[in-house]
This record gives sequence, C-alpha cells and structure tokens, in this order.
Amino acid sequence: MNASFSTSDAHAQPGAKPVRVPILKQAVFEEARDLAGALAGWKVVTSDERTGTIVCERAGGWLAPRATVTITVTGPDGLPSAEVNCRSESAGGPFARDRRNVREFMLPFERRVC
Repeated sequence: MNASFSTSDAHAQPGAKPVRVPILKQAVFEEARDLAGALAGWKVVTSDERTGTIVCERAGGWLAPRATVTITVTGPDGLPSAEVNCRSESAGGPFARDRRNVREFMLPFERRVC
C-alpha cells in the first residue's frame, strides 16, 4: 500500500499549502534546491532547472519508510512570480510520514523566501 501527501490550497495546516512569491522562478528554484540539500536526512537525487523539478530521497526512520519527495517550481519566464509545490510518496504503513515530510520542507522554505 503506497501513501502520499501533496501541497494543496484545500489544506488548512501551515506548511501544507503551495508557496507563491513575487520572485523569479530561477531564484526560487535555487533556494529550494539549496534547502533540500541542507535538510538532515534529505538527499537531492535529481535537479532539473529547465522543468523546475527537484527529486529528493527522505531517509526513513526506525519504523517510518523511506520517501521520495518531489518539489516543483513553476512560473512564467522573466516575470517575478513563482509557485512551489511539494509531494511526498512512500511505501505507506502505519508509520508513514508523508505529511510531515512535506511540512519539513515547506515551513522553512516559506520562511526563507517570504
């Protein structure tokens, strides 16, 4: 059974909504990549600035499964407008922490760019 959690405007909890900022998407992408690489237990697997996609591996805990976290940065070229979304996918189970993984990235990221 796989589990996942993605940012959405439908979520009320802080760190669970997309982040929208009036900054060029290239600069936002660099900040997202830097933060993902600096978080404990996170490893950037691939980073594609052209598509605005960063794929990370979030180490599992003693009982929590390892997760794949995908961060996407979208926005128009040359205009200061960017949106960042995050999705965590894992093998699931009672100790899956996909929501926590998303918030672990989004909360400090929002503080960094807002």
